[in-house]
Amino acid sequence: MEETAPCPSPPPTTLSRRTFLALGGLGASGLGLGHGFWHAPRAVRIEPVRLPLGKMAAGARLRFVQLSDLHIQSFAPYHRKVANLVNGLDADLILITGDFLDRERNLTAVRQFLELLRAPHGIFAVQGNWEYWARIEGENLRQAFARWGVTLLINERADLSLGNTPLSLLGLDYPSPADALKTLQSQADPARVNLLLSHVPAFAHELLDGRIDLLLSGHTHGGQVRLPGVTPFYLPRFSEPFVAGLYRVGPDTPLYVNRGIGTSLLPVRFLCPPEITLFELQGTG
Repeated sequence: MEETAPCPSPPPTTLSRRTFLALGGLGASGLGLGHGFWHAPRAVRIEPVRLPLGKMAAGARLRFVQLSDLHIQSFAPYHRKVANLVNGLDADLILITGDFLDRERNLTAVRQFLELLRAPHGIFAVQGNWEYWARIEGENLRQAFARWGVTLLINERADLSLGNTPLSLLGLDYPSPADALKTLQSQADPARVNLLLSHVPAFAHELLDGRIDLLLSGHTHGGQVRLPGVTPFYLPRFSEPFVAGLYRVGPDTPLYVNRGIGTSLLPVRFLCPPEITLFELQGTG
């Protein structure tokens, strides 16, 4: 009787535990990379910050938006989305704390974004390190910004009056050296609400004497990639120990560090969404 070769066993209908975990890990990694490179860098979040201020009359309110670290490489629908969100917040003014540009030095794209922004009492800004690295800074940038409806403050003060609230904006230029801070602070009138804009959060806070009511900065991007319980993998110079959010420095002066709306080095974010900050200063005087 002729023997027949045994039939091969059919492939298993279930995955082994090891194979299942391996495939699951690959899938999760792919989803994580897709989220970090595509979704998260565009998932901008509005962060409300309310602060009481005794200098302002009881019931008075000052409402403004802070943007930072745009790093615009080319104008995209994302930038139009950000502008629409900002314009819908009914803010008195818009403050931008530097780093408009990136390696592409695309000032035309920056103009497209800035010209979309609207605020009844104006848009004010300071320079960041990328403006200097791109060699598009100083008086030429100031003139360009003025044509696009933005006032660039280079170690100088701008005075506004919002209702019955006298307001001064103090623009401290990058990298916020001590002598520039001392000179600018000497111009601050203690009877006015004084907001100081500095691209970098880490500077000579020991020189603050109480005349500044709020410090606004960016530069850190919040670390861009964050893991729970782990310090950021990278922070640029003039950042540490500040990462993101509200701090107290000097004579109990609030310092807010904005995570920015753009990215740098790598176009990735993880557990660190881009940010539009909506401030409301509430009078208690």
